[in-house]
Amino acid sequence: MERIERIHALHRILTGARYPVTVPRLQEELECSRATVYRDLAYLRDQLMAPVIGNGEAGFRYDPEDSHRFELPGLWLSSDELHSLLAAQQLMLRSGGGVLANALAPLQQRIEKLLDDHAGGRRVPVERVRVVAHRTRRLEETAFRHVATAVLDRRQLVFDYRARSTDQLTRRTVSPQRLTHYRDNWYLDAFDHDRDALRSFAVDRISAARQLEEVASDVPNEELDRQLASSYGIFSGTPKGWATIVFSAKAARWVADEHWHSQQEGRFLPDGRYELKIPFSSGRELLMDVLHYGSDAEITAPPSLREQARALLSLAISNYDRDPV
Repeated sequence: MERIERIHALHRILTGARYPVTVPRLQEELECSRATVYRDLAYLRDQLMAPVIGNGEAGFRYDPEDSHRFELPGLWLSSDELHSLLAAQQLMLRSGGGVLANALAPLQQRIEKLLDDHAGGRRVPVERVRVVAHRTRRLEETAFRHVATAVLDRRQLVFDYRARSTDQLTRRTVSPQRLTHYRDNWYLDAFDHDRDALRSFAVDRISAARQLEEVASDVPNEELDRQLASSYGIFSGTPKGWATIVFSAKAARWVADEHWHSQQEGRFLPDGRYELKIPFSSGRELLMDVLHYGSDAEITAPPSLREQARALLSLAISNYDRDPV
């Protein structure tokens, strides 16, 4: 156990001790020698000003009069916690389309400095944490910063929004509710004041964003989930029905472990295939994901969604019935 971790563990032991803790027990808990226990106790008492009392015969503890007022100064993390934090930081840094790079740069430097201190000067191979972003979209840093700030400051936000489906540009005034990271892209869930309804906005389609002085109207989390997360996909809406998809036995090994929706229902069929049922509103995103499995997936219900899938497959096949242009 490294020294920083021993100090953290020693503080935890003394904080929770109702009676003096003997040196042999501290040796066992900290996995170190008797001399190291005394050095760490001295460091905790003399350098960090901890209220350590006791002696080598009776044991050591924190002074009950002062223990509740003492906390370790600064950020104290174990190596495992730091490594986990580093992995999470790399995930955010590399999956944000570069938009978080500047904001997270100081944090990265502090984490690496803490890791260097733990490692005693040995270089930490940060490059061994590999994050592969998939189909990310370009994101304007200024827009993301305005959106994130408005969400956390609980202020209304006004911005221009160009819908991807229609390419129409509109001016929106909203009360931001939450920022969602979905499939390597960012979305803003907000109450649209002009339309008097909840909407989800792709942050990469937001421009000319400006935070207002007006306080944002809060929508209960239950209502947000009911309207925005009860059906399949990011732009889900209230469920209009349930889709049933049957996957081949080969694909079943993957699909059975996948999380498609919080309310999904799945079961293995006698022949090894896997049946998955999902609530949906708009079938566009669901169809895209089902067709991703090709011949290993078949929509069996409802008939309208099955027909949409058949039409899309027919159009795709027609592209290969003619010579490429």
